[in-house]
Amino acid sequence: MDVCKRHENTSKCSVNNMDCFMVLSTQAQKISIATLCGLFGVLCIMENSLVLYLIFSSPGTRRKPSYIFISGLALADILASIIFVCSFVNFHVFNETNFSKEVFLLQLGGVNTSFSASLSSLLLTALDRYISISRPSEYKLLMTRKRAWIALGVLWAMCASIASLPLLGWNCCTLNSTCSELFPFVDDSYLSSWICFVMVLLGCIVYAYAHVLWRAHQHVAYMEKNQGQLGKQNTRMRMDVTLAKTLVMVLAVLVLCWSPILILMIYSVLARLNNHLRRVFAFCSTLCLLNSMVNPIIYALRSKELHSSLIMVFSRFRRQLKVSEESPEPESTHKSSMIET
Repeated sequence: MDVCKRHENTSKCSVNNMDCFMVLSTQAQKISIATLCGLFGVLCIMENSLVLYLIFSSPGTRRKPSYIFISGLALADILASIIFVCSFVNFHVFNETNFSKEVFLLQLGGVNTSFSASLSSLLLTALDRYISISRPSEYKLLMTRKRAWIALGVLWAMCASIASLPLLGWNCCTLNSTCSELFPFVDDSYLSSWICFVMVLLGCIVYAYAHVLWRAHQHVAYMEKNQGQLGKQNTRMRMDVTLAKTLVMVLAVLVLCWSPILILMIYSVLARLNNHLRRVFAFCSTLCLLNSMVNPIIYALRSKELHSSLIMVFSRFRRQLKVSEESPEPESTHKSSMIET
């Protein structure tokens, strides 16, 4: 008999009844989750911090709207890693329930805000590429630095507002309504609304990427017909094709990482989940962390500017190491000569 079914006739809003959401039953499962969260979380924070450093250390990249959106994505992924890993491991691995309903909903709101902001930043990146490839002559007029910061700020505020609704009262305790089987205190209708919000974000991203791919395909066909006759336009088109390929890689990772948890969330709204499916959901949740970890790798490999900045940073670091290794030698030689004297 499922743990949650045993609590069917009791108050689902009590912190003492949160044991039905702790679905990791064996030590091996807890170690696996802790290892995945620790590995993905640490790599995600390191990689995205490096991306932020590369962007803001170069005047050329930090002024471009596309890199403003990428920096927003990196910041969102760092916040998502910190909040998700700490709260997720604390709850599922250490089975910590020594907190109030408000504290739990605040943690959940932080996770939802950061992951939603990550998707929103990907959407803005996709729209930026959409405008640059569909209206290249008007791109600089339409996508200014000021508009980029405003768009990023508006979407972050929207994500934070939607994520804070359970804390402000849209939860099954306050409304005395049906609780979600995946998240304590969360109302099923709110979960459905949040799923719709995420699906709209993903749908817009897919549409923008599909258009970029279609235009990139047209550019490839045009270049094949007019090789050697395009000059600067040829270079511009090749850049668009490269950017399109980068976006396809981001999109593929995005869909693979988000599809499992969205499918399980939708299923939880429509039907009852057993402990096995809730356990699968717990493991699939780490895929969102994997998505945040993979994004900066794609940018570092595919963006020429970031790749060049990364090589410069490593070259500078190697030079500093060589200087620090060579500097003691003259000093030691000087000491030995004094001893001989």
